[in-house]
Order: sequence, then structure tokens, then C-alpha cells
Amino acid sequence: MGQVRMALSSDDLTLILAVVDHGSFSGAARALRRVPSAVSMGVANIEAELGYPLFDRSHREAVPTAQALALVPQARTIASSLRLLQVHAAQLSQDLESTLTVAVATGIRDRELLDALTRVGARYPLLRVNLLHVPQDQVHTLLHQERIDLALMAAPSRADREESRAAVGEETFVAVASATVDTPGLPAGLRRLEDLSTCRQIVLAGPDDPVVETRLLISDDWWHVDTVDAALDLVRRGAGWANLPESAIRAAVAAGGLRVLEFDNIRNGVPLPVHLTWLRRRPLRRAAGEVVELMRRGHR
Repeated sequence: MGQVRMALSSDDLTLILAVVDHGSFSGAARALRRVPSAVSMGVANIEAELGYPLFDRSHREAVPTAQALALVPQARTIASSLRLLQVHAAQLSQDLESTLTVAVATGIRDRELLDALTRVGARYPLLRVNLLHVPQDQVHTLLHQERIDLALMAAPSRADREESRAAVGEETFVAVASATVDTPGLPAGLRRLEDLSTCRQIVLAGPDDPVVETRLLISDDWWHVDTVDAALDLVRRGAGWANLPESAIRAAVAAGGLRVLEFDNIRNGVPLPVHLTWLRRRPLRRAAGEVVELMRRGHR
């Protein structure tokens, strides 16, 4: 018996599935808006090239053969993927980006962003999303190097005319120290914020990043740490104190590992507005714009 050389086309798969799903050539013809003879002839041509029957025609209905049933699961998968591809191709022509890359600054809560990305991903199943978590100064660098499309970060104290922003939340950074061990340099009778300047500060930043967020920088000596978890662990061990997001420290404070510092001269807590940021020279495309709108709407 010769080797089958036929390559099934998407039209062939559509035709086979239509007959299987509608139970007859006439039903498939109605669904495909063809005449029954065209459906019957199309199936016959496929069977002739395959070398085996796909349907038993001895009954009133077209009954799939064992070979046809073996083809159906993969045929459905291919047909579904093809439909998604056709939709995605049309969306790309309507300014949908093929890839959306978003960076989140270390310490910034991303729950609302994840919700928005999930909703947009459901709307555009073939959209590829890259999500990064890096220190704020690195986020800013990646944005201006055009390596990311959107940045979720605390709004810097000085505006950058090259950037566009949308307010989507607020994060309060709170000064904390270990509640279980002594922190070298931390005054026992601490009462003023400026007394922290003699104690090492654990700062959320990359190893080579300048600390530009001066609103959170108090000490003259600091360690750079690029994740909140590492900062929490160092503070618990007494390596230094830190200004950390209130949402990130809540559990550690409740568990007794950290304590929120108290001052007589100022309230402990620096509220920072959180923005989604993008470059003016790179206007938002479809998926990025929908993420911004979803988060902006949730913040109102």
C-alpha cells in the first residue's frame, strides 16, 4: 500500500467536523452554506486521498468511522487554534501589540495590575505578556531604554516631560525595625526621625542604582536590596531599619517580627502616589491602553 501524501487543509478539517457535528451531509451543508452535493463530493475527495472512509453511508445519518473519530480531537484543537490566529491577525491590524511588557517597581503592590492583565489576556488570548519586578530606578531606566511598555511605580518627586502618567493608587512606606533583636546604631530612646541617620538603612534599590527617591532616604549609611522579602529578612535580623510598603510589612508586624517605629516630631509614614507610566514618544497601543483604563477606573 502506498504512503499517503495528502496534507489536510483547514477547509478539509472544517468539512469533516461539520459532518460529525451535524450528523449528515445536508446538515453540514446548511451550516457551511453549501449545497449537499458539494459537501458529499468534498468528503469523498478527502477519503479518496486518505485511502479510507471517514463516514458510514449505509445509515440515514453519516456515522463517523473509527478513523474519523481518531482524527476529531486533534482536528478540533487545530480548528480552535486557527480561529484564534485569525482573530489575533485581525486584532493586530487594529493596533493590538503582539507583546506587552510591564515592569513593577519593587515594593509596589501589583494585585490590581495582575487583575487588569488577566482581563486583557482573556480578551486577547494570543497576546504575550512579560511581567518584571525590579527596583524603581531600574524600572525608570528600562522605560527610557524602550525595553518596557508600561511601568508601575511610585511617582517621582520631579516630573519628567518625556513621560505620560495615569494615577492608579497609593502606597505608604513605613519605617520599621526588628522587634526581636537589637539593631546596631538604633537609639534605644528613639523619638525623632532624624535620629535614624546614624543607623544603617536597608534601601530597595539595585546594587549600582543611585537612590533618587530621597523622600525615603534618611540614613547616611545604607545597603541596597532588590526585593522586599530580602529587605524584610535583613530588618528582622537587625541588620538595619527600612522604609517598606505598609502592605508588605503588615503580616510581619502582626507576627511580632517587626515593629513600626514611633516619632514625636512626625507621623511615621510617607504616602506616595502610584502611577502607570509610559513614554510620550511611544503612544499606548491597544492592550496597554486597556490595562491603563482598567486600573484608572478601579482607582476612581
